[in-house]
Amino acid sequence: MKIGNTELKHGLILAPMAGVSDYTMRTLCHDFGCEMSVTEMLSAKAIHFGDEKTETLAKFDKGCFPCSIQIFGHEPEIMAEAAKKLADKFSPVAIDINMGCPVKKITSNGEGSSLMRDPELSERIVHTVADAINIPVTVKIRAGWDEQSKNAVEFAQRMEAAGASAIAVHGRTKSQMYTPGTVDLDIIRDVKRAVTVPVIGNGDIYTAEDALRMYEYTGCDGIMPARGVYGNPWIFTEITSALEGNEYTPPSLSERMDMSKKYLYMMIEDKGEYTGIREARTQLAWFIKGLRGAAQSRVDINRAETFTEVCEILNKIADNNN
Repeated sequence: MKIGNTELKHGLILAPMAGVSDYTMRTLCHDFGCEMSVTEMLSAKAIHFGDEKTETLAKFDKGCFPCSIQIFGHEPEIMAEAAKKLADKFSPVAIDINMGCPVKKITSNGEGSSLMRDPELSERIVHTVADAINIPVTVKIRAGWDEQSKNAVEFAQRMEAAGASAIAVHGRTKSQMYTPGTVDLDIIRDVKRAVTVPVIGNGDIYTAEDALRMYEYTGCDGIMPARGVYGNPWIFTEITSALEGNEYTPPSLSERMDMSKKYLYMMIEDKGEYTGIREARTQLAWFIKGLRGAAQSRVDINRAETFTEVCEILNKIADNNN
């Protein structure tokens, strides 16, 4: 599949996830076969007002490139201004517009998935942003607001007409939030059949089998693993191996522990020890999930203050599982 001038062999894209798809996690996923990543969502209004902290979320380098920057908002001109500022400053391969976030603090402002209830405004946003920048504009949507208003097909057609170069479809409604096992592959398939731009499937991709099912059932051009990446950047290697007919060997305990330490080291290098450790805690809990003693180790990690302390905890849980 192709987005603008960027060719993706299998269309493997890391989904944008607040607090997850940060610079460090994106870099690790690219190391294991992710072909493109999307930043955490950035507030267009915060960019408009020059909030430097928000802009730091857009950070990427050759280690996590190609990369797209996702923005959210509901005012076309402010969205366009933010998109141009980010495009000029960071040179991403695309600007992605969030029209799928179901979180109340986003939807209550008329942003995220609430935009699917206002196709006319959404069209204006995409058209205005596309006119303001010279790189592709992509859109991430949901199946609809609820079961009674699944409008992804018609909505996607309008976004394509407004200038969207690709559309990612999360196969759940806003009302379903992130309920496991509820992804609607039919809606992703129907969107793929209704538009000519690339369609990326999103939702319930935890294994290579899940990925193959989505590709085969929907005919989508690419897929976007999200929660399946939690503590598992290797999912991209697993999926690539399945697509290319190669054998996949899951990471050993030693490799999991080494990756945990590498992740923590990179977080500290990027954000400093105090912030890096605190922001790494959730991801570290996913890396050790399922191991004997994981519950107590999570408690210990949440109390640890230094890189050395966390590494000692990881070494201890590794010893207990050998």
